[in-house]
Amino acid sequence: MSSTDSKCLAGKTAIVTGAASGLGFGIASRFVAEGAQVILADIDTDNGTAAANSLGEAAHFIRHDASCEDSWQSLIDATDKRFNGLSILVNNAGVTLMGSIEDVSIDDFDRTWAINTRGTFLGCRFAIELMKRNKTGAIINIASVSAFKPQPELVAYNTSKAAVSLMTQSIALHCAKEGYGIRCNSINPGVIHTPMLDKVVAQVENGEALMDSYKAMHPVGRIGEPEDIASMAVYLASDAASFITGSAFTVDGGLGIN
Repeated sequence: MSSTDSKCLAGKTAIVTGAASGLGFGIASRFVAEGAQVILADIDTDNGTAAANSLGEAAHFIRHDASCEDSWQSLIDATDKRFNGLSILVNNAGVTLMGSIEDVSIDDFDRTWAINTRGTFLGCRFAIELMKRNKTGAIINIASVSAFKPQPELVAYNTSKAAVSLMTQSIALHCAKEGYGIRCNSINPGVIHTPMLDKVVAQVENGEALMDSYKAMHPVGRIGEPEDIASMAVYLASDAASFITGSAFTVDGGLGIN
């Protein structure tokens, strides 16, 4: 068996949104390492281009706004032209904007839902059109522990991710009943050390204390790293998970049960 044959995503093509940095880049990196051809999609052109270049010829960058229908159409068209199909979609693009029900701005609430929830809906809708042609595919939606563990200062984020979780199950049922051969699952990360987390910490007065509190919430004694989530994404994208659909996989160092 050659080294290529032993890679669990060999011969597969993938789109990972929000892949210019952080969790998305971590997932894209593992997919490339496992033999996939990967399109890194992100609104951040400079970092996205650099990220794709760092991963070699198997990685390609396309500028993409996850909240925009036209942007999804362009991304899917470009993917089909390059690969003649799509094997894997990871809906990872997202934002975390702080605010309780009383003080979150309407604009921040709408922006959170536009990217986290509408973006995931659009990604699934467009990917299914391409995947069902070949009667196979794996969709992985990045939800959050926040989908079932609310915090008072994250009303927009909590609700947007709860919607992603239930949407995943609805999509999984639809694809199964239609006989499309497309699986749809979600991952609930705990707190992961990414640039998005750094932005959250920067929104509060005592960022260091907030980071310490995040670490303390995880029984394993640390927050997560992108690699922790990437390992689960590789499994769900691979043929080893062929009997799994409509499930949520919590990868959180025990945060959800603490």
